[in-house]
Amino acid sequence: MIELMSRSFQFDIAAGDAGRRLDEFLASRFGGLSRLRLQNLIKAGACRVNDAATPAGWRLAAGDVVDVTFDEAPPTAMEPEATPLDVLHEDDQIVVVVKPAGLLVHPNKGAKRGTLANALAYHLNRDYYDATARLTAPAHGEAHQLVRPGLVHRLDRATSGVMVVAKTQRALSQLSRHFNRRLIEKRYLALVVGALGEDAGRWQAPIARREDLQPHWWVSEGGKPSVTNFTVRERLAGASLLEMEPVTGRTNQLRIHAAYFGHAIIGDWLYGDAGASGQGGASRLCLHAWRLAFHHPTTGVWVEFVAPLPDDFARLIDERRG
Repeated sequence: MIELMSRSFQFDIAAGDAGRRLDEFLASRFGGLSRLRLQNLIKAGACRVNDAATPAGWRLAAGDVVDVTFDEAPPTAMEPEATPLDVLHEDDQIVVVVKPAGLLVHPNKGAKRGTLANALAYHLNRDYYDATARLTAPAHGEAHQLVRPGLVHRLDRATSGVMVVAKTQRALSQLSRHFNRRLIEKRYLALVVGALGEDAGRWQAPIARREDLQPHWWVSEGGKPSVTNFTVRERLAGASLLEMEPVTGRTNQLRIHAAYFGHAIIGDWLYGDAGASGQGGASRLCLHAWRLAFHHPTTGVWVEFVAPLPDDFARLIDERRG
């Protein structure tokens, strides 16, 4: 049986935090706790403003006093973890990292730890966690504000490549708008089965979710329009190296289109035939988010980041050349 200890925290609201929602303020102070747990604490009356119970959406004013009391619980899904990251760029607004194949971007029902989000939660607050060796909150009265990673976009667990993560709410909002308006340039490299007749082309096929079939996402007449542009970078033995651009951003779009049009991505156990000729027993999905370009969320300057091919992917290409 785990014995839980009660902890209390008190925060004096400064002018810089005036106008913020209560739940947003608490999320900035308790980076190791999920939003859901914080909201449950507020509902349970464990958080009081000026000694009065308040809802999650309460707007704070300068001079308010926020008291929080809760029992320390086992690690949450967003527990920071000191996992090494491949960082391409970092400033006060964003961090650009290279996600390896096999790493989940964020926790799910089956995996609460060991994800990119866990690693980022630590990385963005490294100085604080190294100094305090704690994973929940600042010491009583301390004004330190923890940074929560803003996941603007995602990659499949099996896909490697470059990702941008927001460090501020402003950056998250701006980048999210850019992604929604398709102002971001994304390019992938994929090693696919067989030789394509044309040097460049476009795959168009609607994609929908099928609840009763596996895989759940596949081409369907009633699906959402989905478009992928491709260019042949190199023709190899029984395979082709493609540069792919997802014009639309459907779930598993690149994998689905490649398989549907007869050129499954090598190593794709879900949409390709792992035992088919040309798959070559690859131990990973040969799909890599190679290039990401966008307007910086605060300066507006067009920036571009490139993630070199991982060694295991490059080795498979060299084998096909040989």
